[in-house]
Amino acid sequence: MTVTEPTPITTADPITATGPASGAASAAPGGGEDRDATFASIVRRLSKQSVEKHFDAYADIDWDDPLMAIDPADPRFLLWTGDPLGATEWYRSQPADVQSRVALYRVASAMRTGWEFENVLQRGLLNIAFWMPNGAEQFRYLHHETIEESQHSLMFQEFVNRTGMPVHGMPTVIKKAAERAVLPLSRRFPELFFLFVLGGEDPVDHLQRQQLRRGGVHPLVERIMRIHVTEEARHVSYARNYLKAEVPKLGRVRRGALSLITPPMFGVMTRLMVDVPPSMSFRAGVPKSVISEARKTPKRAKLLVEASAKPRKLCEELGLMNPVSRRLWKLFGVAGGPET
Repeated sequence: MTVTEPTPITTADPITATGPASGAASAAPGGGEDRDATFASIVRRLSKQSVEKHFDAYADIDWDDPLMAIDPADPRFLLWTGDPLGATEWYRSQPADVQSRVALYRVASAMRTGWEFENVLQRGLLNIAFWMPNGAEQFRYLHHETIEESQHSLMFQEFVNRTGMPVHGMPTVIKKAAERAVLPLSRRFPELFFLFVLGGEDPVDHLQRQQLRRGGVHPLVERIMRIHVTEEARHVSYARNYLKAEVPKLGRVRRGALSLITPPMFGVMTRLMVDVPPSMSFRAGVPKSVISEARKTPKRAKLLVEASAKPRKLCEELGLMNPVSRRLWKLFGVAGGPET
């Protein structure tokens, strides 16, 4: 099997900014024409990178390699040090095999949630592309991203299937809300849609990079995460630069709406990635009291703020921060002290 290697993740990884190491500069802060021209150049570059470095869920992961085998008792399945559940006395007191099984369920649940989010994202991107005129620069890139997200969905669900665990993914109410509310935004309010995109992508990117830098990750999980963060760098770059190009064109009402809707949206979505899912109480044997305890730890509060730091900074750059929105960011737990 020929396997393409993803970009290594280092402490000063250049793709944490706006794109891969060879990637795109941020959209220019000048006038509208300058921003549009810069964004068009970025889109072309991202499309080129999607051709030069992309991955296949089955060709680029050797699922049947014995080193990739999934054993619920494997000691390499342990909650990373930043996980709020891992900080509880209950988890630390469990036998090694129980700790591994709980950690594996946690990973599988996150992957199921991840592909469900990406499913909504893909449908939104295709809806945007559907209405584009001939010659639109973004048409090609949107399809590149949709293809890449489909590959991510395949590798996430393949991992879930191989664990044999009955993970649930997003709460049903959020799935329904995504279909009924988020998808129409892709056409009616694309700026809000791409903030939703960042609400799902940025917290996951932060969490995966933290784990990769700490090391000790199961080889299969590590392989999946490295592929994911490499390609997600392009997706995050596109969303950020789209917003930098388009938000300045909005009128006062829509900009005001963005400033007020974004904090609760990030509060909900960051919690989906950070919090222990309730299903772990009856499917993984974690007591409800422990799940409640994990949600009250200082580590969890800190992680919520850190995982949403980049989108919060972007909103600052876009002029979407005002006294009311700043209070909302703090109210929903995704901003810290006065400096944020």
